[in-house]
Amino acid sequence: MITFLYLFIEFFKIGLFAVGGGPATIPFLQDLARSDYGWFNPEELGVMIAVAESTPGPIGINMATYAGYNAGLTEFGAIGGILGGIIAVLGLITPSIIVIVIIAGFLKAFKENQYVKGAFSGIRPVVTALVLFAVFGIIKPIFYTNGAFAIPVIIISVVLFALMFIKKLKKLHPAFWLLVGALAGIILKL
Repeated sequence: MITFLYLFIEFFKIGLFAVGGGPATIPFLQDLARSDYGWFNPEELGVMIAVAESTPGPIGINMATYAGYNAGLTEFGAIGGILGGIIAVLGLITPSIIVIVIIAGFLKAFKENQYVKGAFSGIRPVVTALVLFAVFGIIKPIFYTNGAFAIPVIIISVVLFALMFIKKLKKLHPAFWLLVGALAGIILKL
C-alpha cells in the first residue's frame, strides 16, 4: 500500500515540475531510475521511452503507466500492476488539472480584458512558428539525406499534399490517407 502512496507522490512531483509535455518528464524519470525505489533502472528507462513513443497517447502518460505497472517488480511479479499504473497516471495529471481549474477561473474573469486578448493574439503566431519548426526538424532528415536532397521523396510528398486539397479526394476517409502515407513510406523505404 505504501508503494502506491510513493507512486502518487513521485509522479505528482513530476507532473508539477515537468512543464513542456512528455519529453520534459524524462530528466525526472532519470532521477527516479537512480532512486532507491527500484521501480525501474536507468537501462529500463530506454525501454520505457521506446514503448511510450511507439504506443498511442501522450509520452508522459505512457511512461507513468509503464513505471507504475512495474513498480516494486520482484521475482514474484509487479507490486504495482494495473492499479500502480493508474495511480502513477493520476499523480502525473493531478497538478495539471489543478492548474487548469485555477487558470480557467482567472481567464473567465479576464477574458474581455484587452491585454489578455492582445497576449493571446501574440501567442498564436508564436505557437504556429514553434509547430512549424518542429515539423521542419522532423522532415528535414527525410528530404535531405547523405548531403543531398531526396528528390523522389520530395516529389511524392508534394503530390500527396496536393491531392489532399482536390475537392473530390478531400471527402475521403482519413484512414485512406493513412494507408496512402504508409504505402508511400514503404515504397520510399522511410
